[in-house]
Amino acid sequence: MINTVGIVAKIRLESVAQHLVDVAAWLEARGIEPIFEADTARLAPPGAARRTATREELPHLVDLLIVLGGDGTLLAMAERVSQAGRDIPVLGVNFGHLGFLTEITFPELYPLLESAIAGTAAIDRRLMLRARVLRAGRCVAEYMALNDVVITRGALSRIIELAVTVGGDFVARFNADGLIIASPTGSTAYNLSAGGPILHPAVDALVLTPIAPHTLSNRPVVIPASAPVLVTPTANDPDQEVILTLDGQVGLTLEPGDIVEAVRHETPVRLIKSPAHSYFDVLRQKLKWAER
Repeated sequence: MINTVGIVAKIRLESVAQHLVDVAAWLEARGIEPIFEADTARLAPPGAARRTATREELPHLVDLLIVLGGDGTLLAMAERVSQAGRDIPVLGVNFGHLGFLTEITFPELYPLLESAIAGTAAIDRRLMLRARVLRAGRCVAEYMALNDVVITRGALSRIIELAVTVGGDFVARFNADGLIIASPTGSTAYNLSAGGPILHPAVDALVLTPIAPHTLSNRPVVIPASAPVLVTPTANDPDQEVILTLDGQVGLTLEPGDIVEAVRHETPVRLIKSPAHSYFDVLRQKLKWAER
């Protein structure tokens, strides 16, 4: 049963103002309470006040989440849904160019909401990554990521060495600008631009892609999603920065000796699919296949 629906819009997306009022009224007419994310509520016209919550609080309070904006907004909320330990569906509506994740257009929103309320909406279960930073055997930070876990050198640093193990088996020591650990969803993000393969979302696998490797024979490797990945980066001098980023949203400077562990999170994120766009439709449109 869907009794409450969270609504999150891209920050400063002024064009969404009237849509917020319309969506909230549509839900209320069906006996469903809308809850606005706090910054989103400020985009609504005066007098349109509804119950609000922070981005961190919202996943705990709702049965379904509507994200209005782009892939970046959806990535940020997918991470919060996983951190909250919730298994709620997420409906991403694109405002702008067709996104890889927010593939749904606004005219499709209300029919898909009807399907979600009726329990008949098509759902994509997307693998989530859980990353931990281990320091002297102790976890000092933990994150969730839908796209990728990336370890890179700082802006002015030289190449770094990355010792990688997969499922307890040593893989290699990569000398490179960094390493991408991508989910199937993230295979079309940074991984793709670094020369990695595209993985269909239904494939239960991860891909390891070195960034600008010093040895040209270092190629991307597809691995089982069930295998934990451990990466120990080593800088070439004590002043060199090594940085961990998650989905391009969160960053952390690693200390010497830190180990990054990336594993498949036990609960995938559930994305409501549009029946009008297959995964290959999105690839053709986004990557302009056969157009150049």
